[in-house]
Amino acid sequence: MREWRQHRRLSQLDLALNADVSTRHLSFMETGRALPSREMLVRLAEHLDVPLRERNALLVAAGYAPVYAATPLDDPAMRVVKEAVDLVLAGHEPYPALAIDRHWNLVAANRAVAPLLDGVSPDLLTPPVNVLRISLHPDGLAQRIVNIGHWRQHILARLMRQVELSNDPALLDLRKELAAYPAPDDSGHRLDDARYGGLVVPIRLRMDTGVLSFFTTTTVFGTAVDITLDELAIESFFPADTATMDALRR
Repeated sequence: MREWRQHRRLSQLDLALNADVSTRHLSFMETGRALPSREMLVRLAEHLDVPLRERNALLVAAGYAPVYAATPLDDPAMRVVKEAVDLVLAGHEPYPALAIDRHWNLVAANRAVAPLLDGVSPDLLTPPVNVLRISLHPDGLAQRIVNIGHWRQHILARLMRQVELSNDPALLDLRKELAAYPAPDDSGHRLDDARYGGLVVPIRLRMDTGVLSFFTTTTVFGTAVDITLDELAIESFFPADTATMDALRR
């Protein structure tokens, strides 16, 4: 629990106040001198924004049964969720958007994504399709990403933050694989990226009709109480310039 508090940069006093527990009792729990109740663990994990999968792990480590289920996406109970995801993806057209799981495997995509994958090796498009692998693999989009060095650095840094937060060995293996791909020098294009104000790292994709430039946003379900839903994210691509906006609308 202490590691999660430090990761969130919360003082012991801040967490104690938020969770309505004394700092003394919190200190005892962090040092193992007191065993928290299941309700206390759930409350502390909620205030620390611990992902549901890791909350289950904390409960098991403390000797309690896990409380959060992981319902498969093809389960009838997830029908409403799938419909909501499809609605969001379709509503984002003509701009690309896709849904991914916690390992960056593709769950769903809208119609604007397929044209961007032209030329990608069929091997990379065989399920499970990993969108980060497609992005950085030499037989994927890397050959057409103008600012591949800058984009690669951004992706690897983002993935490392996820590894540090989740301690997920599958994510660590994925990062090691991606880091082993060739790292071309595109320092000149990095300077071009500065025109976006330094606020975002764009992905600039060379197409037959010219270069398309995007920045991305990530949407998650804020009230999820199921692990599958908690780990589902929608990555939306927005045009970073008017030329890209016009090209996509055409």
